[in-house]
Amino acid sequence: MNGHFTNLNGIQREAAEHAGGPLLITAGAGSGKTRTLTSRLLYLLNSGIKPEQIIAITFTNKAAKEMRIRITNNKKVAGYQLLVNSLFIGTFHSLGAKILKKEAGCFNRTSAFTIFDENDSLEMIKNILKEANLPKARFNPLAVMAKISQIKNELLEAGETTTNNNYEKIINFTFKKYEEALEKSNAFDFDDLIEKPVKIFQTAPGILEKYRNQWRHILVDEFQDVNTSQYVFVKMLAQKHRNLFAIGDDAQSIYSFRGSDFRNFLNFERDWPETKIIKLEENYRSTKNIIRAASELIKNNKLQNPKNLWTNNSEGDLIKISAFQNSDEEAWGIAEKILETVRRGEPLNGIAILYRTNAQSRAIEQTLIHSQISYEIFGGLKFYARKEIKDIIAGLRYAFNPKDSLSAERLVKTFSKPKTAILLEKLPQLAGELSLVELINFFLENTNYLEYLEKKFKNPEDRRENIKELINFASTFTDAQEFLERVSLMSSLDGPPKSGEANNPKLRQNGVKLMTIHLAKGLEFNQIFIIGANEGLLPHERSIAKGDELEEERRLMYVAMTRAKQNLHISFYDLPSRFLGELPPELIEFAKITGWGKEQKDWDDETIYLE
Repeated sequence: MNGHFTNLNGIQREAAEHAGGPLLITAGAGSGKTRTLTSRLLYLLNSGIKPEQIIAITFTNKAAKEMRIRITNNKKVAGYQLLVNSLFIGTFHSLGAKILKKEAGCFNRTSAFTIFDENDSLEMIKNILKEANLPKARFNPLAVMAKISQIKNELLEAGETTTNNNYEKIINFTFKKYEEALEKSNAFDFDDLIEKPVKIFQTAPGILEKYRNQWRHILVDEFQDVNTSQYVFVKMLAQKHRNLFAIGDDAQSIYSFRGSDFRNFLNFERDWPETKIIKLEENYRSTKNIIRAASELIKNNKLQNPKNLWTNNSEGDLIKISAFQNSDEEAWGIAEKILETVRRGEPLNGIAILYRTNAQSRAIEQTLIHSQISYEIFGGLKFYARKEIKDIIAGLRYAFNPKDSLSAERLVKTFSKPKTAILLEKLPQLAGELSLVELINFFLENTNYLEYLEKKFKNPEDRRENIKELINFASTFTDAQEFLERVSLMSSLDGPPKSGEANNPKLRQNGVKLMTIHLAKGLEFNQIFIIGANEGLLPHERSIAKGDELEEERRLMYVAMTRAKQNLHISFYDLPSRFLGELPPELIEFAKITGWGKEQKDWDDETIYLE
C-alpha cells in the first residue's frame, strides 16, 4: 500500500497504515494532521473496508467538506466515487441526528422531528419561566439555558434530585418542563443530538449493538476538543471493535468555554490500555525560529503530552516584539509595517491580525481605514456595527442633537417607556454639563444597560469589554462633536461595501484578515501580528488566578504564534504579558516605540516579564 502515500513522511504513513486497534495521534501544529487523517480513510477503503463501516467525525462542516473533497478527488480511489457516498464524514451533531432519525421513537418523537436552535430553546425557556411566575432577576433565561446545556453535555441527572437548594430545584423543574415541551413539539435541541443517542446506547443494548456492528472503524478529528457526552458517545460505539483512530493536539485545546475537556485526550490510554501512540512532530508550516519560540512557551504548561516539534524549513527572521504606549499607537505601528509589506509587492491576504477579545479590533480598524488598507473581519461584526456600541452612540448623538429622530427611534425601540423618557429628557440637558465619559456612564446607569446585556445575550462579558473600549477611546476627546464626527466617519466607512466590492468577493477577500485567536485555529498566514499581548488581555484577567485557565491562555498564545509561516510580530502596551518573558531572548528582536520615533533596545534592557 506504500505506493498510495508517496506524499506522506514515514510517521504519517505509519499512522495511515495502522493495522487496527486504538490509535492516538498527537499531531503538532502544522504537521499534516488533515493529510494523515484523509490518508487513513483512503487506506481503509483501499484495504477493502466497506465505506458504510467507516465514520469520520469532525467538529465543523467546513472540515468535513474539505476531507470529503480530498477523498473524492483522489486519483487512487477513482473507482470509489460512488461508494464514498456511503462513507459518513461529518460533525458529531450530524451523526447524532442521523441516529435519531431512526431511533426518534425512543423519545416519543417521529423521524420528522425539528431541531431547535438556541433562539428556539431560549424562547421556550422564557415561556416556562413566565408561566411559573419566576422573577427574571433571579432566573435569567440565558443562565437557565446554559445550565440545561451543561446538564446534557456532561450527562448529569436532573429532575430527580432531592437537593434543598431552591435554585437547583427550579433548574430541575424547568429542565423537566423543557423536556416535556420539546417532546410535545416533536423536537430536539442541539445538545440532544449527542446526549439522546448516548441515552439510547445506555438503555437499549440491542440498538447499541446494531450501530457497533455497522460502524467498525471510527476516526475522530480534533480529539482534544471533545466534551464529556461526545467522548462517551464515541467510546460506547468503539468498545466492541476497538478501531478508534483519534487525532489532535492537546497544546491546541482552547475551547473549554464550550465544554471541551482535553483530559479526554491526555487520559486516552486509561480507557484504551492497548493504545498505540504516534507523534507527528515535523512542522511543514513555520520557520525554525517560530517553532522554537512556540515550543519553549508551551513547555511551561504542566498538563500536557510533551512533543518535540521541529522543522526542516529555514531559520527565518527573528520574532519581532514591539512595545507601544497605548493601543492607538500600537495600531499605527502595525499599519506602517503592513504598508511596508504592500510596498514590497506582497499580497494583503497573506497577513492576519490576531487578538484575544473582539473589543481590541476598534483601534486597529480605525487605523486601517485611515491608512486606506482594506481588511476583512472573520466571524464578527465590525466594532461600530455592534449593537451595544450603536445603542450608546445613539444616546450621545441625541444628547447633542435632540432633532436626531433616528437616534431617538433607536432608544424608543430598545428601552422601556420609563427609561426612554428619562433619556430623552435628561440627555440634552446634561450634554453641556458632563464629559463624554460621564454622559456614557449616565446612559449605562439609567438604562441598567449592563443588566440588560446579561438578560438578552449569551456573551455579555464580550459586550462589556466593547463598551469599556469605547469609553477608553471617548476619554481621549475633550470635544464631543469631534468624537461623534470621528465615530460617524468610521461607521459610515464600516458600512456598505465600496463601489464594485459588493458583487466581487475577491475584492473583499484580498484585504488583511482580522480575527480572534479562537477563530484563527486551523488557519495559516505568511505574516501574523498578535496585538495586545498585555497582562490582563493575554492572559485574560479572568484567567490569571486559575491554574487550568492560565494554561489554556498559554495554549491560546501558542496557537496564535503557530499560525505564522514566515514572519511573526507580537506587540503590547501597558503591562506586558508574562508569556513574552517565556520566549527565548536569542530568538527575539525587541523595539520600544514611542510616538513616531523608534528606540531600539536589546531584550535584556527592557524588563517585559512578570516575576
